[in-house]
Amino acid sequence: MKPLLAAARGQEQKTPPIWLMRQAGRYLPEYRATRARAGSFLDLCYNSDLAAEVTLQPIRRYDFDAAILFADILLVPHALGQDVSFMEGEGPRLAPVKTLDDLERFRGRDIHAQLAPVYETVRLVRARLSPEKTLIGFAGAPWTVATYMIGGGAQRDPAALRKIWYDDPGFAAALTALLVDATAAYLIRQIEAGAEAVQLFDSWAAGLPEPILEAACLDPADAIARKVKAASPGTPVILFPKGVGASATAFAMLDSCDVIGIDHAHPFAHARRHLSPHATVQGGLDPMLVVAGGRRMEEEARRLRETFRGAPYIFNLGHGLTPDTPPENVARLVEIVRGA
Repeated sequence: MKPLLAAARGQEQKTPPIWLMRQAGRYLPEYRATRARAGSFLDLCYNSDLAAEVTLQPIRRYDFDAAILFADILLVPHALGQDVSFMEGEGPRLAPVKTLDDLERFRGRDIHAQLAPVYETVRLVRARLSPEKTLIGFAGAPWTVATYMIGGGAQRDPAALRKIWYDDPGFAAALTALLVDATAAYLIRQIEAGAEAVQLFDSWAAGLPEPILEAACLDPADAIARKVKAASPGTPVILFPKGVGASATAFAMLDSCDVIGIDHAHPFAHARRHLSPHATVQGGLDPMLVVAGGRRMEEEARRLRETFRGAPYIFNLGHGLTPDTPPENVARLVEIVRGA
């Protein structure tokens, strides 16, 4: 069995499999060259040949154990009919949705027609990927995607979005339900196209009070994972609720969760003690250590690996690689993880 899939299914590996969030991205010169050929960022996401190339670039360079589909979490609202654009140097812009009436125009849309190039990217990568490598599909979790849909872009402080859960719970519930169905359908199609595991990114889950965390993040993640498993029972599901601290245990304890991703603020020992008994743990290394490189990165990578000795574990970061990461530091990190 492929090392990453074996680890995801609860089997300890002598050497932990490694892949890194945002392993395909602006820190790589080959990515920047491909991005320039594509035109806009959305053009790159919807150009199957170029998106497949970008997905495979870090595998060629670093020999990671898994490739993760190159796409974006905002392709789902775009496919639902929301206006989405990416401004160079400013990030995404969306036409905000605020009311139940705003959601009506999204209902009944065939998202797969818009997302067909993404599924073709999955097929191309699977055909070109070495047989021992795992292909991971992904999507944004409903709460994280909703923050962009409601706020019109990235939010520095989602406090106003929490308020919606108090002021207009009907709208919040309807948007969540819409995203649960669309996201599950999207992931299932990725699996049908060749993805062997899927990850649900909830990058904005931090700082939510328990009732909202449960309603906006935990329950929707479980609902999506259950739908995925109903369609493809053998496909591992990775949940990454960034910044939830001790509440990560509730995610790890879900029957639908195979792998629980931890961020760089989550204490390694806590994750080993409280998460490993319920799910395979993934991640934990601070991406800034990979920017800095050197002895501290090597020491922390070894400590992280040692913490999870005796348990299934997938090596990853606590969030994605940043554009200022020196590529040579990533190469050294892979050597450290593999025992060099």
